[in-house]
Amino acid sequence: MEERRKLLDENGLRLDGRRLDECRPIKLEVGLLANADGSAYIEQGKNKILAAVYGPREAHPKHLGLPDRATIRCRYHMAPFSVEERKSPAPSRREIELSKVIREALEPVIFSEYYPRTMIDIFIEVLQSDGGSRCAGVVAASLALADAGVPLRDLVAACAVGKIEGQLVVDLSDIEDKEGEADLPFAYIPSMDKVSLIQMDGLLTREEFEKALAMAVDSCKKIYQLQKAALKQRYMTAEEIAGFTVDEEGV
Repeated sequence: MEERRKLLDENGLRLDGRRLDECRPIKLEVGLLANADGSAYIEQGKNKILAAVYGPREAHPKHLGLPDRATIRCRYHMAPFSVEERKSPAPSRREIELSKVIREALEPVIFSEYYPRTMIDIFIEVLQSDGGSRCAGVVAASLALADAGVPLRDLVAACAVGKIEGQLVVDLSDIEDKEGEADLPFAYIPSMDKVSLIQMDGLLTREEFEKALAMAVDSCKKIYQLQKAALKQRYMTAEEIAGFTVDEEGV
């Protein structure tokens, strides 16, 4: 019988040296694709994910347009080279499901009622996957929507919480996801204090679930600060190009 791999060492640290409540290093970049209306890139640990947004634009075909709001579509796709064994480029059942839940996580912040009979398309391309790609995709897609100039109530931050060897941990890596006891992907809208995505695989006690939610919210708030910093960096670069400055009151 194969011996189960230890996911925590004698000091309570994880395989990659992180503490239980520590996210993987995150790098965010906004506005890197010239041909999309908005775009963003995220590296979270070994995850490498691109997001692009087109729209709002006239609905085509017209019968897909809604009379009272924009139609929002999302495609989450994993590149064939994103995992260790070549993946079929055709959309899998899991990708179709994640496309739906990511769209539903983002919809609450979009002022879709401003753009009836139009479409907003969100594309998420996973170039390299190491667990937690749906949450990282939400983070990048949220930034891409902002970069496209789509009016938003707020950004959406996302981070999973899981359970390994009886301990709750944030931001699971691929091996922690596969060999752990529970996984709880979570998306949060900080300014509204609302949850826009929560799923769970595995079992948690009521006390563990409540603690996991608190850890997820705390991690999302940290990621939210990184998102705002990435947008600010993009904005400041635009200022420099235009050759003018804007004061704190936006004048």
